[in-house]
Amino acid sequence: MAKHNDVRPIVKLRSTEGTGFTYVTRKNRRNDPDRLTMRKYDPVLRRHVDFREER
Repeated sequence: MAKHNDVRPIVKLRSTEGTGFTYVTRKNRRNDPDRLTMRKYDPVLRRHVDFREER
């Protein structure tokens, strides 16, 4: 079971291009307390775009 104040919470990464595609990943809250931004592949557009953490 997950703890309430988990160091590595599960976050959703949503495409910034508005396609609605999401990735699910975990991040370390101690090292990166701000919103996570990653460049990943969007299969709807068939190219790499920025994905931003959704809250």
